[in-house]
Amino acid sequence: MTDVFLNGKFVGETEQPKELVREVREKRRDGTLPEEFNARYNVDEENIRINTDSGRVRRPLVRVEDGEPLLTEEHVEKIKEGEMKWSDLVEEGIIEWIDASEEEDLLVAPREEEITEKHTHIEIHPANILGINASLVPFPEYNRGDRISYGAKMIGQTLGFYSANYPLRADTKSNILSYPQTPLVTTQTEEAVELEKHPAGQNVVVALLSYKGFNIEDALIVNRSSVERGFARSYFFRTYDAEKQRYSGGQEDDIGIPDKDVRGYRSEEAYSHLSEDGVVPPEVDIESGDVLVGKTSPLRFMGTGEFVTGMQNRRETSVTVRHGEGGVSDKVLLSETEDGNKLVKVTLREKRVPELGDKFATRHGQKGVIGLLEPEEDLPFTKDGVTPDVILNPHGIPSRQTVGQLLEVLAGKVGALSGQKVDATPFTGEKEEDLREKLRELGFRSDGKEVLYNGTTGEMMEAEIFQGIVYYEKLEHMVSNKIHARSRGPVTLLTKQPTEGRAKEGGLRLGEMEKDCFIGHGASMTLKERFSSDEVTLPICKECGVIAVEDENKGEVRCPMCEESEHVEDVEMSYAFKLLLDELKSMTIYPKMNIEESV
Repeated sequence: MTDVFLNGKFVGETEQPKELVREVREKRRDGTLPEEFNARYNVDEENIRINTDSGRVRRPLVRVEDGEPLLTEEHVEKIKEGEMKWSDLVEEGIIEWIDASEEEDLLVAPREEEITEKHTHIEIHPANILGINASLVPFPEYNRGDRISYGAKMIGQTLGFYSANYPLRADTKSNILSYPQTPLVTTQTEEAVELEKHPAGQNVVVALLSYKGFNIEDALIVNRSSVERGFARSYFFRTYDAEKQRYSGGQEDDIGIPDKDVRGYRSEEAYSHLSEDGVVPPEVDIESGDVLVGKTSPLRFMGTGEFVTGMQNRRETSVTVRHGEGGVSDKVLLSETEDGNKLVKVTLREKRVPELGDKFATRHGQKGVIGLLEPEEDLPFTKDGVTPDVILNPHGIPSRQTVGQLLEVLAGKVGALSGQKVDATPFTGEKEEDLREKLRELGFRSDGKEVLYNGTTGEMMEAEIFQGIVYYEKLEHMVSNKIHARSRGPVTLLTKQPTEGRAKEGGLRLGEMEKDCFIGHGASMTLKERFSSDEVTLPICKECGVIAVEDENKGEVRCPMCEESEHVEDVEMSYAFKLLLDELKSMTIYPKMNIEESV
């Protein structure tokens, strides 16, 4: 007997497992069972699993019977003329949705010419084996699998034109590319998902060349003049919000310029950007730490006898710009929350010009940061005066085996010279021979190489350089978002150690390996300050080994156990260690410290 499971639950047994699975599939195809049913007989585990639950990834496949696909030219014509719809194909059992478990039993042909008697299904299009992002990669069948994964991942990190109504939106964080372009080398998926309405990159002239050593380790050399002309410029938007909250006891926040007698009042200069209503107006230059919305709140803890009327009873809780950010106030929105509280949203706009360290990538997973911004007059040029916008290191190609990248350079060149987009859809795109032939017809070398002249000396370069057009993406990993340094700054309340993270002006942690680097560089004295960020001097009783207490009335420091002050000595220790002693005491453990005189 074979166990039968429905959505993971045991529902019965059968003596004819293959017949049962076949019957379930047939009933699904003729509409007796819903099309969400997927069944599979697992021979190794000797069970049948039928799944109908939500959350499964399923994909459509065309059924094949007796070596012929059930989807015919007649069906395609009817769909084009509007006589049939997708749902009709599913209802008739021509196309069925298959999940990952049922797919194990099938033999799927990628193309019609590859169908044999053993095949059960055929792909609607060979590119359907890829997801949306992966099928946006041009010529992916020429690349290694991991590079397609990288490329697909980075397509999601690209700056572009994500929404036409971005000036009206109040997204927490967003980026807009100033001059986005649609790619010259494109895929059918791009058209299907209407990505040409939301472009995310720019077509640039790329030369594969080692130049001055500034593009080692995947770095890019970028033409400074191209940046000045607008290459890869973008705008970064961040929205800050302030809500006028109500508290128990009838108290509430107050949005406006705080009075001088409020606890935590900053300075008149800090509130100089604000209008009378306490909110910054649009198109004002803002720097890190400036106040965007003036706000005061009632005190957190109010004792019984210390209630004071007037403004001293309030604290300053204004919304300020994050550490390390700034820009121009782009828009101010005034509205209400669901509870009827006043809500203020201020969006900041910051112009981002490409700088050293900003990250770029092609759609083939060839990522890198800017290593040098070189003036155009110092870059190599062709006899026609064309200088590359980006110089990509050729050493990044052989080990990655991204042959699709080389084809895109050729295809982009053909597209730019002929004024037509080049189809690079997975498995069905233009062939290399055709691209070479078109280049030859356009009066260029078929291998894409050109003679370049040294921009500094004007001499002709000995080697011909592979040059063409590539669609480059600017990614959201920018130096201005990540750069971080600190000397002194805020500490946490509990441990008295520096705060953590760039947003909190945090310290940079030094571990064991960093310590070894300091010692290796002969800078071991710097460890003294680096490893004592929470150093504290405490009085310890030499006899009892506990922390002494200060008696303010008598003006002396004495041991709480032996109640004497003559054995008390000052000892340096980490504040975190002092916390550990306190925690041990709270668990009724006596942590005795043995103090010895240091030599």
